[in-house]
Amino acid sequence: MGEPERGDATAAGSNEAAAAPEYYRLSVGDVTRSLDTDMRSGLTDAQANARLADFGPNSLPAAKKIRLFQRLLGQLHNPLIYVLLAAGAITAFLGEIVDSSVIFGVVAVNAVIGLIQESKAEAELESLRSLIRTDARVVRGGQEHLIPSEDLVPGDLVRLAAGDKVPADLRLTRLEELQVDESALTGESLPVVKSDQAVSKEAPVADRLSMAYSGTLVTSGEGQGIACATGPDTEMGHLHRLVGAAVPLQTPLTAKLAGFSRLLSVGILALAAVAFAIGLYRGNEPAEMFTAAVALAVGAIPEGLPAAVTITLAIGVARMARRRAVIRHLPAVETLGSTTVICSDKTGTLTENQMTVQTVWTPDRGYEVTGSGLAVEGDLLGADGSGADLDADRALRWTLLAGSACGDAALTRVNGGWSVVGDPTEGAMLIAAAKAGLQTEAVDALMSRAATIPFSSERQYMAGLFHEKGGGYLVLAKGAAEKILDLCNTEMNAEGQTRPLDRETAMQKVSELADKGMRVLATAVQTPGLSGRARFAEEELRGTLVFTGIQAMVDPHRATVPAAITACHTAGISVKMITGDHGRTAAAIAAQVGLVDGRNPGRVLTGADLASMPESEAAEAAGRATVFARVAPEQKLRLVEALQARGHIVAMTGDGVNDAPALRRAGIGIAMGSIGTDVAKDAADMVLTDDDFSTIEAAVEEGRGVFDNLVKFIAWTLPTNVGEGMVILAAILFGTALPILPTQILWINMTTAVALGLMLAFEPKEKDIMSRPPRDPARPLLTRALVMRTLLVSGLLVAGSWGLFHWELAHGADLAEARTAAMNVFVVVEAFYLFNCRSMTSSAWRVGLFSNKWLLLGLTIQAACQMAITYLPAMNTLFRTAPLKADTWLLILATGLVTSLVVGFEKRLRRLSRGVGDI
Repeated sequence: MGEPERGDATAAGSNEAAAAPEYYRLSVGDVTRSLDTDMRSGLTDAQANARLADFGPNSLPAAKKIRLFQRLLGQLHNPLIYVLLAAGAITAFLGEIVDSSVIFGVVAVNAVIGLIQESKAEAELESLRSLIRTDARVVRGGQEHLIPSEDLVPGDLVRLAAGDKVPADLRLTRLEELQVDESALTGESLPVVKSDQAVSKEAPVADRLSMAYSGTLVTSGEGQGIACATGPDTEMGHLHRLVGAAVPLQTPLTAKLAGFSRLLSVGILALAAVAFAIGLYRGNEPAEMFTAAVALAVGAIPEGLPAAVTITLAIGVARMARRRAVIRHLPAVETLGSTTVICSDKTGTLTENQMTVQTVWTPDRGYEVTGSGLAVEGDLLGADGSGADLDADRALRWTLLAGSACGDAALTRVNGGWSVVGDPTEGAMLIAAAKAGLQTEAVDALMSRAATIPFSSERQYMAGLFHEKGGGYLVLAKGAAEKILDLCNTEMNAEGQTRPLDRETAMQKVSELADKGMRVLATAVQTPGLSGRARFAEEELRGTLVFTGIQAMVDPHRATVPAAITACHTAGISVKMITGDHGRTAAAIAAQVGLVDGRNPGRVLTGADLASMPESEAAEAAGRATVFARVAPEQKLRLVEALQARGHIVAMTGDGVNDAPALRRAGIGIAMGSIGTDVAKDAADMVLTDDDFSTIEAAVEEGRGVFDNLVKFIAWTLPTNVGEGMVILAAILFGTALPILPTQILWINMTTAVALGLMLAFEPKEKDIMSRPPRDPARPLLTRALVMRTLLVSGLLVAGSWGLFHWELAHGADLAEARTAAMNVFVVVEAFYLFNCRSMTSSAWRVGLFSNKWLLLGLTIQAACQMAITYLPAMNTLFRTAPLKADTWLLILATGLVTSLVVGFEKRLRRLSRGVGDI
C-alpha cells in the first residue's frame, strides 16, 4: 500500500488524529497492509531508514528551559514593583541617592526571595521523554536486532518479553500469556492480559487488549507486535501534548493579590498625581512636590507584602512536611486552604494498594480473614469467631493449597516486611494460606509442580499437575469462578467427601462478594482418590475436578480514610473518586470509605458515559457524580476543567502518567510519593510521602491555617500603608512639612513586616478551622469588613502621628525630632494592633497573650531597631532622625494603647451584631 502517512501513526484518541486508523480495531492483516510491513520479516533496513527520516526519532520533544535572567525578570512583573522602580528612578534623578538606594534595595530583596522560592523549571515533559527511553528487540529483514528505542519507526516488528518496557505503541500480532502493567497509563491496578484480537471502536485505552502502549511494562509472558505509532504520535505523546497544553492556574491568593496590586497601583499613581498637582497649584516647588508624591507612593505600597507572603507560605511548607505532605510550589499551601473539591484516585490513596484476601468460602462454611496488606499476621475466623481448623475442614485446606501452589508469585523479605514478586492476586492468596499455617515452605514440602496449563484471557484459569512427596499426582486449579465451575461436576464438603455440585449457590455467593467490589477466584482439585487418576490434558479436565471453594480479595481501604473524608465533608469540601478501575469496584470502595451513603448516594459515571454526553451535560454531571470509573486521560483533564468552570478550587490526586495533565491543570496537583511516577510528581504541586488520603485532609487543615495567617498579615499591614499615604496627602493639602520621609516609610514597612508581621505566620490554627466552609473563591481579598477595619486603624494612625508631629513642633522640637516621633507612632501602633490581628473576631485576651512566643521575640527585635534608629548617630544621619525625650514616648505608647482598645471594642460590636461580616 506504500508508505504510511504521517498522521496514520498517531495514537488513537488524539484530537489531532481524528482521521488516523484506529489500529486496535483492525485485524492483523489490515494493520500489516496499512503500515506496509511483513509480520514475519518486518521492514527492510532501507524502509526503516527512510521512515526514520520521515517520522523522526521515537522520542518526545524536550521541555523548553527558562533562563535564570528570564526568571529574575518574572519576579519584577508586578504593578507595585513598577511603582517602586519608578519612585526609585525619580528620587535618583532628584539627587536623593540614599532614598533611591533604599527603594532599589527593597525591590532587589523581594526579587531574590521570590527567585529562591520559585520551583525549578518544569520537569514533567523531560520525565515523559525519559520514561520511554529503552532498548528494543526489532526484526528487520528477517533478523532480530537490539536497537535504541529512538530508532524505531512505524511498521517495525517488535518482540516483547517479561521485564521489557514497551518501546512504542504496538498492535499485537502474536503472544503467549502476555500481561502488561498499564497502571501508569490507565490507572488499572492489575496487569492486563493481552490479546491479538481486534476490539470495538468504542473501547477506551484500558480495554484495548490488542495494543501494547509505549512506556508500559511487560510483567509476564511474551509476544510481538507491529509499531503503529512512535514518538509524539504515541498515546504517551498525546499525554505529552496534554501536559504542555494544561496551563497551571493562578492560586486564589495570587490571583487576588494580582488584582489588588493592579487596583492599588492605579490608585496610588492617581493619588500621587493629584497630590503633585495640588502642590503645584499652591505654589510649591516641583522638586519638593516630586519628593512628596514619591513619599506618598512609597508609603501606600506594602513593600513587605511579597516577602511576607513568601515566608509565610514557606513556614506552611515546613509544617506540612512534618505531616508527610511535601510542597513543590509555595502557592499550593494557600490553595489547599481554599479547596472546595478533592478529586482522589482510588488505588494507593483511598486504598492500601495491597490486594488482601478478606473472605474464604467453602461449600459448607465461610471464613473471615483478618489482617491486611502484605503481612502474614492474621487468622481465618469462622462464623462463630473460632479459628479455622484445616483438619476439620478439608475443603478449606484444598482451597488454600490450590491458591498457594497454583501460581508463580513469591513472597520475599524487604526491610523487615514482606513484598510480593509477581501477580498481586497470587500474592494475596499466598498470604491467606500463610495465615492458616500453609507457608510456601510447607506447601513445597508437600508437593512440587510437574506441569502447567497457564492462565490466558480465553481460558481464564490456571491448572497445575503436582507430584505429592511420597505419593502420586494431583491437579490443582484456580481462576474465574464460572470457568472453574464449568470444569466441576462435584464439590467437596468439610469432611473431604464429594457431592453433586450446587452451582446456583456457588454463583450466588460469587455475585454477593463481587457486588462488594471484591475480586473472586474459585479453586478445584483432582486427586487419584477422588477421581480415580490424575488426568492433565486440558480437554480432559472438564467434569473431572472437584470444586473446593472461593477466595475473595480486595485492595482494602486505608483505616484513616473514612474519618478523613468525614472531616472533609464537615469542612464543606466535596470528595470525588476518579479511577481507571471498573465501576463496580470503585462504587464498593466509595461506599466503604463514606464517599456515598444514604444521605449522599452520589452517582457513578464511567468514561463511556462521559464520552456520550454533550459538553454542557457532562459539566453538569461532573458536579453531581461522586465516582468516575474507567476514565481516559483527556476525561480526567476535562473533569477538572468542568469543575473549575463551576467555580470550584480543585485538588487532584494521581500517581500515573495519565494523571499528569490533570495534575498540572488542577488548582493543586497532588502526587503519590511511594507509587507515583516521576512524571506525576513533576507535574504536581504537592507530593504525599505516605500516599494516604488522610494526609491530604491534614494538609488542607494546615493550608487553611496558612491562609488565615496571610489574611491576618494583610489586615495588619494595610492600615499602616493607608495611614502613611494619608498623612503625606494631609501634609500636601495643608501645605505643611512632611511628617515622615520616604526612607523612614521604607524603614517602617520593612522592619515591622519582618520583626512583627511575620510573627503572625507562627500563629496556631484556630479551633474551628475545619468546621467552617471553604473560603468562597469569588470572595474578594478586600472584604467590606476588612476595608472598614483598615479605614478605622489608618484613621487612628493618621490622627496619632499627625497630632504628635505638630505637638512636638509646637513644644520646641525641631523637624527631625517631630518626624522621629511620628515614625515611632506608626511602629508602636502596629505593635499594639498586632495582638488584635491574632484573631479577626476574638479578643486578644481570649487568644492568649503568650500562646505565640514568636511575637515576644519579634517585639524585642523591633524595639531594638527603634532604639537604634532613634538614638544611634549614624542612623540619625542616614534616616534624618533625632533622639526623643521620655515624655514623648509616653504619648506614643498612649496612642498605641488607645488604638488597641478601640479595635477591641469594634471586634466586640462585630461579634454581637453578627451581620457586619467577617474579615
